[in-house]
Amino acid sequence: MPNVTACGKTFECDRGANLRRVLLEQGIDLYNGKASVINCRGIGTCGTCAVRVEGEVSESNWRDRTRRSLPPHDASRDLRLSCQTQVLGDVRVTKFDGFWGQGDRRVWTPDGTAPDR
Repeated sequence: MPNVTACGKTFECDRGANLRRVLLEQGIDLYNGKASVINCRGIGTCGTCAVRVEGEVSESNWRDRTRRSLPPHDASRDLRLSCQTQVLGDVRVTKFDGFWGQGDRRVWTPDGTAPDR
């Protein structure tokens, strides 16, 4: 079973598990500000669940690529939509600021720190 490390927590999940669901089930605050209320609930259209993922995950699908190619996201950044990402091996997750998680400052890191704040 893969390990997920995010916001100072490390926990196991099933291989192929949806990253967004796994993070929310662990009580990790995935959304910034009002995005916790105003989001697409995992269908890949809003982009508010964007995170940096290091480790083995599924390839980026068309929903992920399309949404991250539109403002305020930047397709050249190494972010993923957690709702469109399956965990395939051990991963480390970082969340950035901005309503859509598109900012430059880290909100939380895998180890739980927010060194940019």
